[in-house]
Amino acid sequence: MIKRTIKKQIELSIKTKPITLITGARQVGKSTLCYEIKKEYGYNYVSLDDRRERIQAISDPELFLKMHNWPLIIDEVQYAPVLFDVVESIVNKQKLETGNNNGMFILTGSQTYELMKDVTESMAGRVSIIRMSPLSSSEIYDKDELIFEIDPIKNNKRISNYHIGIDELYKLIIRGMYPELYDKPELTSDSFYSSYVDTYIERDVSQLINVKDKMKFQNFMEILASLTGQELVYDTIAKAVGVKVNTIQSWISVLIAGEIVYLLQPYNELSVTKRIVKRPKIYFNDTGLACYLARLNNVEVLKKSIFAGRFIETYIVNEIKKSYRNNGLKENFYYYRDNNQNEIDLIILKNGTLHFVECKSGVSFNKNDIKAFKQLNDTDYKIGLSCIICNTDAIYTIDDNIYAIPITAI
Repeated sequence: MIKRTIKKQIELSIKTKPITLITGARQVGKSTLCYEIKKEYGYNYVSLDDRRERIQAISDPELFLKMHNWPLIIDEVQYAPVLFDVVESIVNKQKLETGNNNGMFILTGSQTYELMKDVTESMAGRVSIIRMSPLSSSEIYDKDELIFEIDPIKNNKRISNYHIGIDELYKLIIRGMYPELYDKPELTSDSFYSSYVDTYIERDVSQLINVKDKMKFQNFMEILASLTGQELVYDTIAKAVGVKVNTIQSWISVLIAGEIVYLLQPYNELSVTKRIVKRPKIYFNDTGLACYLARLNNVEVLKKSIFAGRFIETYIVNEIKKSYRNNGLKENFYYYRDNNQNEIDLIILKNGTLHFVECKSGVSFNKNDIKAFKQLNDTDYKIGLSCIICNTDAIYTIDDNIYAIPITAI
């Protein structure tokens, strides 16, 4: 079984908060990790995937929680949001009676928006929210997962005995990062993702919205997959799918709630606000799912397609994001594009300093490839080290404080 970095954050949470809420897409490993914690820490466990348990939780939440004593893990809690108020009452009572209510409940769910809304309304201040991603490459290759930073000395140490060739990288992108694909090496990506999409539409999507034409929703997902790493233009997608713009907006909000996609917001600062593009970029949280939907299921097909750069960019941004989340650090990430088509793929704002990242599939780069970085010279923030993350084998200098670094440095 692959060791999950984020487990440390969950263990810290149960020592310091009464309620730990673990969110993330379906099948990212929430239940597996919670079952580990159940055995190690003596938690009781119940899953609302079980229809009888779900009915009991909805119809009589007080009785349900009396039947399942804490410390308790409630898996797929989004099926019974009425539990939140009762859980809050229990942890408040425990605090008053004993002065200590840490580690009482662990809740998991795969619909982020609905869970966050209910938590904000009923359990604010009592809950630690942990967002779980698919596997990272560090987890797959059994490497220490560190928060990504641009530091040539640290980066060089990390890549010294760790190399992924270009073909292996494309295989990883196509395979995707869901744990079951690595627990069962014989399982094909097409078989896994076909079942995944069917289950997601039938169970998660149908719970949030009334999708009359499920084939049209799947077509929408396929079109969106080909746009990963691109600006989100609702009108274009609406015309391609044959529905109204407000329908596309609703459907994208559902994909965000299910942690299928996320939006990278444009960088905005008073000094640049007049000239920037204001649309977000959209990324799939898993490249394997995006490849399946876009029908890019072969290394040679992906390498030679117009989508190769977008999928490498999606992979890189995802891996950086996972390194932050898995180590309990909030990601303040943006991108930059202006009316003159100057673009910076990723801007990391950390400790009052901006770091610029370009994501490339090539090997050799020079100052012409980082011209867009100068567009933010008049920023109010300090500008730190920046880089192009690419397929180079060795780190090299492009300009002052700007480096080309291998993908394996993430």
